[in-house]
Amino acid sequence: MPIDMSPYIAGHKEILTSLSPDRVLTIQLNRPKAYNALCTQLLKEVSETLVQATTDDNLHCVVLTGGLKNFAAGADITEMADKTPVDVLNDSRQLYWGIIRNFSKPMVGAINGFCLGGGCELAMHCDILIAGRTAQFGQPEINLGIIPGAGGTQRLTQMIGKSKAMKLILTGQFMSADEAEKAGLIAEVCEPEQTIEKAQSLAAIIAKKPPIAARLAKESVLKASDGLLQEGLAFERKAFALLFATQDKAEGVDAFMNKRKPTFKGR
Repeated sequence: MPIDMSPYIAGHKEILTSLSPDRVLTIQLNRPKAYNALCTQLLKEVSETLVQATTDDNLHCVVLTGGLKNFAAGADITEMADKTPVDVLNDSRQLYWGIIRNFSKPMVGAINGFCLGGGCELAMHCDILIAGRTAQFGQPEINLGIIPGAGGTQRLTQMIGKSKAMKLILTGQFMSADEAEKAGLIAEVCEPEQTIEKAQSLAAIIAKKPPIAARLAKESVLKASDGLLQEGLAFERKAFALLFATQDKAEGVDAFMNKRKPTFKGR
């Protein structure tokens, strides 16, 4: 598929973007050495791109991917290490997550490798997920003494049900692509090297549909699950911030950064 490099690339260093003749914008997370960990700048660039995409009549659908190796292994832990509960409550990342959450055009996710923590939360903001067979999904924040803080407790429960969500969130274990498909988290599993192409092909089909109808269809489907979502997100955020005052959070983050096993004391 011929690609016309779009104006979205201007000034961005943490993502790559391209706009195809099919009116599909592809956004690729571009921190491969950090397994595409979601630093603040990366989220800022994604949200800025989506703001621009909202008013661009030249595109009708977005593909979000991390490339062939990993989608995103989680938040950038180095940015979280010294934050206080007040820092978390005032974090600019909330604005970026809100922009991503409210993006009105259809968005297809192409997932390979690790899709964990904040990465899994970002993926769940997509409307359709295509995953490579080796992809792994999870919310392992509990291993750091915290909980998901960008909607993971709410969206994962809506998408795969209470019991499966509890298992992932309370154990920190991962879910395979095949398990994720059976659970309803993703729409299709394919070979890893086919993931982006399949997502782009699906996005091209969607992009040919009447754009106003596509936007309203997306909004209507989301209304089916939005009932108590905002209340749940607000509670999750407060709980997430509160945990930044605990010794267990400090221990979990330090253990992660120093590659050792944490010792939690319930303080």
